[in-house]
Amino acid sequence: MFEPHDPKRLSDIVKGDETWFPFFIIPPKRLNRMWVDGQEDRPVVFRPRFQREKRMFTVFFNYSGPLVVEILPQDTTMTATYYVQNVLSHVKSAINEQRPNVSTSRTLLLHDNTGPQKARATTQYLRELGIQVLLQPAYSPDLAPCNF
Repeated sequence: MFEPHDPKRLSDIVKGDETWFPFFIIPPKRLNRMWVDGQEDRPVVFRPRFQREKRMFTVFFNYSGPLVVEILPQDTTMTATYYVQNVLSHVKSAINEQRPNVSTSRTLLLHDNTGPQKARATTQYLRELGIQVLLQPAYSPDLAPCNF
């Protein structure tokens, strides 16, 4: 791919990956406070349980570190439309901001082979920008830095 006189460089590669980050929400103790009259019995306070949540983060890296971090809103599904409008458009803006004199046609994108990334709308959008998609090697954890 990188021929001796090819203008492409490793600095042209942008790697994108998604990962789920679980977290816990602990209700504050002040929610159990209440006024009680001297003759009333104290009410039974139920011990609050942890509420487990998780959010999907889409992270794009290039040679200088994280380029774009996009958080999927709660109760939203990652679709091709969402991926193009909200994720790839931010990646394009970040690339243009970081390298204003270089067109996006020199960019090599390495992202997963999931549904939204392989969808027709995504491939068409990338083709319009001139971004070349690199093939994702199977089971290659060293190319997914946000898993670490």
